[in-house]
Amino acid sequence: MYKRTKIVCTMGPACDNDEMLREMMKAGMNIARFNFSHGSYEEHHGRIERVRRIADELDMPIGILLDTKGPEIRTGLLEDHKKITVNAGDKIVVTAEPTQEDHLGNPSHISLDYVDLPREVEPGSKILIDDGLIGLVVDSVDGQDIHCTVENGGEIGERKGVNVPNVEIGLPAITDRDREDILFGLKEGIDYIAASFIRDGAAVREIRKLCDENGGEHVGIFPKIECALGVKNFDDILKASNGVMVARGDLGIEIPPQLVPHIQKTIIAKCNAAYKPVITATQMLDSMIRNPRPTRAEVADVANAIYDGTDAVMLSGETASGEYPVEAVKMQASIAHETEKHIAAHGPLEVPANSHGTRVINNMVGLSAVNMATTIGAKAIVVPTTTGRTARLISHFHPHTPIVAFSRHQWAVQKMLMYWGVEPHLAAITQGTVDDTVTVAIDAAKERGYVDKGDVAVVTVGDPKTSVTLADKITSTNVVYVAQVR
Repeated sequence: MYKRTKIVCTMGPACDNDEMLREMMKAGMNIARFNFSHGSYEEHHGRIERVRRIADELDMPIGILLDTKGPEIRTGLLEDHKKITVNAGDKIVVTAEPTQEDHLGNPSHISLDYVDLPREVEPGSKILIDDGLIGLVVDSVDGQDIHCTVENGGEIGERKGVNVPNVEIGLPAITDRDREDILFGLKEGIDYIAASFIRDGAAVREIRKLCDENGGEHVGIFPKIECALGVKNFDDILKASNGVMVARGDLGIEIPPQLVPHIQKTIIAKCNAAYKPVITATQMLDSMIRNPRPTRAEVADVANAIYDGTDAVMLSGETASGEYPVEAVKMQASIAHETEKHIAAHGPLEVPANSHGTRVINNMVGLSAVNMATTIGAKAIVVPTTTGRTARLISHFHPHTPIVAFSRHQWAVQKMLMYWGVEPHLAAITQGTVDDTVTVAIDAAKERGYVDKGDVAVVTVGDPKTSVTLADKITSTNVVYVAQVR
């Protein structure tokens, strides 16, 4: 089943065997996500090796995404390590300090691991536990003790996540643990970093510097938008990033959930306008953790994200710990396949009069390729590319014609795995004549079964003889070529 939207699958115990992972890749998985909030380096190393080995067996490029733990607050240990039950109206004291063995939590007194929280909350502040299932309201603060009333009751377990909406938490954006994890990931050859709880562009630039100084110049940085400050500072974050993840889980806890759909649409639209890929994540097919079929609302959620213009959709617990990981991937691929039939390719660009900038020229080359492919019924748009930039440009216009991209650089192939509609592969594309480049690209597309003898393909290519320099930038792709496959 051919689909253009990319699927990010979270690795975990549910897919910790060769056969399951192989079937997920065949079903439509494009990116393997490794959640560094859980698991040891040994476990992550083994899973990364498994992904690469099976991808090689299938001759199918698969991207590796490291999702950082980020600055987080968690509840402490409990008496007998058993969950406790609290009810609405109960009084409970929350002590902000690492759990001591002689001070374990009980229904009237729990701890959390962020010592500065008492100085940042005030009466009326809310403390949400375990994805917001438990809600506490602050009554008063006494030293390290925060006295609260339970607003929403339920069970509290050990090491559960804590959110404090509308409070500017003083935790560093990039923790020491995150730095260690990123350095580990760079040694493993990761392709992307999903950076948790990014609040401004400075944090993205900090990660970029860390990567650049440690051999990760080509690693894509995807900040996760999951707090109010991330939304407020989004334009600065987007400018510094290679792409974005809309992390709706924590975002819907940190801000009122009814605001999330509009924020999602706005973020996707801004990413599209900036030609940067965007991942829509969290609870997309959540019921498939337990059931073999999704709810109708979940199907609509996935489809609407694709209609909005997302490049990728993500599965979390569905593939990491769910009972139906392969079925979840198949379902997401099926939803994408059906939805994409109804997505219209972008119409003509509105180009300002007398505008001849590099972006405009590149846009016109990309749009010409899309329009030409549609008009003549081309079997594929074949894109020989060095960095993947031209493939992203064409992807922006959402053509119905498959985009088949070839690069001589593996890092460029991995980068293009995140681009909507792009099928990237490694090939011996060199900077020769236009005819030579077209021939190599068409032969590579034919060898992989994208085109056959007699088919017509549209090829984008750069001719150094006719390239022009504008604002110190060379318009490297400047020829749209129609070729009949021989």
